[in-house]
Amino acid sequence: MRLELITIVVDDYDRAIAYFTGALGFDLVEDSPSLTDDGRPKRWVVVRPPGAETGVLLARADGPRQAGAVGDQVAGRVGFFLRVDDFDAAYARMAGAGVEFVTAPRDEPYGRVAVFLDIAGNRWDLLGPSDG
Repeated sequence: MRLELITIVVDDYDRAIAYFTGALGFDLVEDSPSLTDDGRPKRWVVVRPPGAETGVLLARADGPRQAGAVGDQVAGRVGFFLRVDDFDAAYARMAGAGVEFVTAPRDEPYGRVAVFLDIAGNRWDLLGPSDG
C-alpha cells in the first residue's frame, strides 16, 4: 500500500505548473486532457518532487465551493511537508525564486523548518536536517 497522490485545488493550471516546477523544483509528471463527470474539459496535471513516489494532483477549481477552498484546504494549518537533504540550499533557491516564506528558518527537535505559502496560499513546512 502507498499514497500515490494528494490534490491541491488551484485557480489556474499553467500558473500552478510554473510555480511547482520552477519555484519548488518539482517534476511535471503528467499534463493530459480529461473530462469532468458531466463531460466538460479539464486537465489531469501531476507534479512531484524529483525521486518521490507521491505526487500532487493540481486540480483547477470547478465552481464556487471549490474556488472557496483555494489556499485554505486545511483551514489555515500547515498541511503539506516538503523534506529536503540540504535545507539552506533549498531555502535560498526557493526564496530566490519568489517563494513566500511566512516564518524564518528555525531549529526544532525534528530538524530545520520554515513555513512557506504555495501559489494557492496553502501553508507548507520546508523541512531539513538540524544544523548541529
